[in-house]
Amino acid sequence: MPDSASILIAMRPALYHEIFAGEADARLRSLAELTFQGGEQNLTSSELAGQIAGHDIVITSWGTPVFTAEVLKAADCLRLIAHSAGTIKRLLPPAVFADGRRVTHAAAAMAPAVAETTLLLILLGLRKLHRVDRVFREGGWLAARALTMDGELAQTRIGIVGAGHTGRALIQCLRPLAAELWVYDPYLDAAQAETLAVKRVTLEQLLKECPVVTLQAPSTTATYRMIGAEQFGWLQDGALFINTARSHLLDEAALLAELQSGRIYAALDVFEEEPLPAASPFLKLDNVIVTPHVASSTRETRLRQGLIIAEEVALFLGESELRYEVTGDMLDIIA
Repeated sequence: MPDSASILIAMRPALYHEIFAGEADARLRSLAELTFQGGEQNLTSSELAGQIAGHDIVITSWGTPVFTAEVLKAADCLRLIAHSAGTIKRLLPPAVFADGRRVTHAAAAMAPAVAETTLLLILLGLRKLHRVDRVFREGGWLAARALTMDGELAQTRIGIVGAGHTGRALIQCLRPLAAELWVYDPYLDAAQAETLAVKRVTLEQLLKECPVVTLQAPSTTATYRMIGAEQFGWLQDGALFINTARSHLLDEAALLAELQSGRIYAALDVFEEEPLPAASPFLKLDNVIVTPHVASSTRETRLRQGLIIAEEVALFLGESELRYEVTGDMLDIIA
């Protein structure tokens, strides 16, 4: 690594200053010389190719273009791509991992906020206080109090599909609240489950026996529509189904049909079509809580993104092990 490393910031400067505020920005500037892309428009791949030469590290984010063959050919000094957001799959094809290049990302930064949002949705789904609020405003005190008495989180069996960054953050949120935690994740071994204090089960067991089910799995080839009409049919009457992960994981038409039957409840932050159209049938259902893909949208998330990447760059330049490195053999199982 050269004595004075050069970092290209391949993202809009305004977005950089939102993510790398204060401490993270100071940390990066103490480590290397920063070069910002020109202008506030997202670059094209050809424009990135024209700017990447001579830089040892590229910091990317939302809006950074794909690292095409043209980009990689121009990246004569590139040794680290540090993605200051979540998934790198859209951005970085397998060829990026050749020739000793390394990749890291800030997906872990989103996990606490998504976990907190999921916890909130579980509580709302169990107590249905959003419905109480609406009925109270529209029908008054007695009408609101007449709603069916609902359940508590303590001792409720919560089924978590996926034990990655977000699944584990959710487990940490739920464990002190005395919920019974079941997990389906084919990559979770017995020792890890014991450490997390969760019960490993099959997907069928989880869907059939957990009154609350939440999706936290990654979007991969193996997880594509892993839950369809048959699997939705396994859910208990009155079950609460939550998705703060990706719509990729389920057959949305099958979910809609189940919800329109009134048999289950849901809380959904992600959809096949985003923005969700104003005419979407999901918006017309009383048994669904809908949010516009905002589970990770907190100030703290953005700050964590910057701090994680600044620390990863510091580790790389210090020739230390990266905490959040992505390798080519991980592409099939990560989000």
